[in-house]
Amino acid sequence: MTEEPERPASYREPQQARSAATLARVLRAAEEIASASGLEEMTIAGVAKRAGVAVGTIYRRFEDKEQLITALTERMLERREAYVAEQLRTAEPSLSGVLDAYAHALLQSFADSSLFPELLRTRGTSSLDRGARTITELHRLLLEAANPYTHQIRRSQPQQALDTAARAILGACFHNSVRPDAATDETARRRYADELGDMAIAYLLTPDRRRNAET
Repeated sequence: MTEEPERPASYREPQQARSAATLARVLRAAEEIASASGLEEMTIAGVAKRAGVAVGTIYRRFEDKEQLITALTERMLERREAYVAEQLRTAEPSLSGVLDAYAHALLQSFADSSLFPELLRTRGTSSLDRGARTITELHRLLLEAANPYTHQIRRSQPQQALDTAARAILGACFHNSVRPDAATDETARRRYADELGDMAIAYLLTPDRRRNAET
C-alpha cells in the first residue's frame, strides 16, 4: 500500500527573474480583484485573465486558491514590514520622532488595502500565525529604533512601558481598519496618527501614577 504524497505546505517560489515577474503580476491581480470584490469572489480564472497569463501558469505555481491566498498574505505582510522598517529608519532621531513614525507607518499600512484585515480575520490558523510573526517583527523594529532614546522614558519599567505603547498603537490602527467610520482620507489619517503618537509619548514621559501615590 502506497502512501499518498503530502500536499506542499506552501507554493513554489520562482527561481528565475522572469518567473518572479510573472508571480508578482499574478499576486497584484489577485490583490486587485480581492480588494474590489472580496476573497470569496476571487477565482483562479479571474486572476489569470487580469494578470494576462494562462490558468495553467497559475496552477503550476499554486495547487489551489488557498495557496494563492497564502502567497498573497505573505507578500502583503512582507510589504508592510519593509514599509514600517523604512519609515523608522528615516524617523526624526528622538523618542517622539520614532513613536510618531511608528504610528503613521502602521496606520498607513492598515489603511492601504481593505483586504488586509480580511486576510487576517478569515483565513484560519496559518494566516494568523503569519500575522503574529509580522506583529513580532514590527515590535522588534520599534524597540530597535527606540533603543537609543529609552533613557527619556519616565516610567519605572521603560521596556514594559514601550511594549504597552506599541501594543496600544497597533491595536488602534487595526481597529481603525475594521470600524465602519474609519479615518480613511489622508488628512483624517494624519490627524489620527498624530493623536496616537501624542498619546504614546504622553504616557511614556509621565511617571507612574501608582508609584507616586505610594511614595
